[in-house]
Amino acid sequence: MLQKILRKLGNFYVASGIGLLLWMTFFDANDLPTQIRNWWKLHKLNEETSYYQDKIKALQVERREVFGSDRLREKFAREEYLMKKPGEDVFVIVDEHNEPLEK
Repeated sequence: MLQKILRKLGNFYVASGIGLLLWMTFFDANDLPTQIRNWWKLHKLNEETSYYQDKIKALQVERREVFGSDRLREKFAREEYLMKKPGEDVFVIVDEHNEPLEK
């Protein structure tokens, strides 16, 4: 009698455990496919973070160089923003892809 009860109880816990495992794997809000997608998105965002941190460091170095001297500041403004002095004409020579020849 006790063995029948324990066997039925054991089957109940095994079935409940399997049901809970299936529910958590496929039907829960934090199911396995969602966790994998979130992990992949986090991985890509971490890569983007390192890319942008490298770009920021490069821009900071360039900024220090450019703003350190008036001559370099003027050169930077002329090249990047096509600024000019009053009464001056600026000609930009481009190639067949509409890209400036000097970079």
